[in-house]
Amino acid sequence: MNKLLTKPSLWLTMLSALLTTMIFSGCSTTPGMLDTNNLVQPVPHDYLIGPGDTVNVVVWRNPEVSLVIPVRPDGKITTPLVEDIVASGKTSTQLARDIEKALAKFIQQPVVTVIVTAFSGPFDEQIRVIGQALKPQSMPYREGMSLMDVMITVGGITDFASGNKANIIRTVNGKRQTLNVRLNDLIKEGDISANVPVQPGDVLVIPQSFF
Repeated sequence: MNKLLTKPSLWLTMLSALLTTMIFSGCSTTPGMLDTNNLVQPVPHDYLIGPGDTVNVVVWRNPEVSLVIPVRPDGKITTPLVEDIVASGKTSTQLARDIEKALAKFIQQPVVTVIVTAFSGPFDEQIRVIGQALKPQSMPYREGMSLMDVMITVGGITDFASGNKANIIRTVNGKRQTLNVRLNDLIKEGDISANVPVQPGDVLVIPQSFF
């Protein structure tokens, strides 16, 4: 055996170098930390008006045709001088431009601003929660919304829920996908890695546990 290798200082130097190489060349994910590279990142999303929303239509310098009005179940609104204009599925800016075009027949160069003051969103973009939630319901999607946000809104899960067997049903390019989520780990264990982004139109199904 090489006599140099028997010296303790050389052994310590070699061991230190080996550990350093393992740290920097090993797995990039630290145990106990969330590997965000494996998560579906939220997609930027412009809010679209839906039935049940309330919009404030402001026509500059024309208060007589400005008003706050709900979007009807058929997705349309009616304002002074403008009848049955489609609001559902449009951004507030798109609706404002459409109202300007309709008002141009009566008002010279109208300037319209539309402000959404109560939110429901289009039916096909709402998040729906069914099964063993404390308050099953549908809710408007918000940009950056996560599974934790959904759970806060519905008040959590019941004592009879099989949380770790819950699924998100999602439609992507016309195809249905089923994604398993771990509600027990998220709510009861505080495992933040179980908090995943949700997308418009997701349906969260929480099954009952069979004892």
